[in-house]
Amino acid sequence: MTEPKFLVVRLGSLGDIIHAFPAVAALRESFPNGEIVWLTHPRWRELVDAAGLANEIWEVETRSLSSVREIWKRIREEKFATAIDYQGLWKSAALPFLARVTRRIGFSAGSAREFGVPLLYTERVEIQSAHVADTNGELSLRAGAESPTAKFFLRVRANAEEAIRGMLQPRGIREYVVLSPGGGWLSKCWPAERYGELARRLHAEHGMHAVVNYGPGEEQLVERVNAAAGDARPIPHSGSFGELMALLQNARCVIAGDTGPMHLADALGTNLIAIFGPTDPKRNGPYIGRRSGKGIVLRTEDVETTYKRENAPHPSLWKISVDDVLTAMQEARAL
Repeated sequence: MTEPKFLVVRLGSLGDIIHAFPAVAALRESFPNGEIVWLTHPRWRELVDAAGLANEIWEVETRSLSSVREIWKRIREEKFATAIDYQGLWKSAALPFLARVTRRIGFSAGSAREFGVPLLYTERVEIQSAHVADTNGELSLRAGAESPTAKFFLRVRANAEEAIRGMLQPRGIREYVVLSPGGGWLSKCWPAERYGELARRLHAEHGMHAVVNYGPGEEQLVERVNAAAGDARPIPHSGSFGELMALLQNARCVIAGDTGPMHLADALGTNLIAIFGPTDPKRNGPYIGRRSGKGIVLRTEDVETTYKRENAPHPSLWKISVDDVLTAMQEARAL
């Protein structure tokens, strides 16, 4: 029997690609000799490659007509048996549709992220699960996987490990925690001043150093953390994606909100304290860590779930204290 050839479509972003890994791992486990081609944005190639689930990784820039035309041609020439759209957007669903892949699996109208997208699928899956990783797994089941999800492992490159050691060793730092105060929009971020106070107390009470991870445009956020940290002087870091993986993997603990680095730390199996406000951890929270005991979620009771983007931390996040985080770190044996 000929093994199937799958086109997996998950263009971005960091957390969403990580939530697709368990579902694609189930395909790989069920069809060990099958071929999986993963279609993604160039920015995320290194991440997809780190999971080692795809035979090939194809890149497409959907804002470039020439890139889209090239990938349409390539998909048509390969004659895929099945395309699975784990993204649920017009731009992701249109690629296998216009390339005439015969079998196209995606979310039904109740689950697709944009109105009308399911019209481009030949099979529409009515989702029953809550967590995003499990909803992706339902698509894999429809594609023929024996289970919805499976384990996967991320490979961290040696040169990234060396770069992080080169940053920490001259400062005499062996053990550290990572603070990740960013998160796309501020309404789901624990206040920067709280991160700074946490860094100060970790240093004063436990002799623990903190590294503040930040992305483009978050420089002012880091300044606020450092101002509140005082003499603790946490180390700011904004390196390559590979370096971020190495930094998170070797941390004693990672403290973050509902953001990509949190999901990456979860996938790497690092001790994790995930601080949630208005977004729902049952849908977006740590997936691997909560099963293994390495992921603790802090969220106040009776918070109304909303994904409304606002420019200030949600009031519920102010109710989570530094003491709450320190207690959670002790429970995780990270102190």
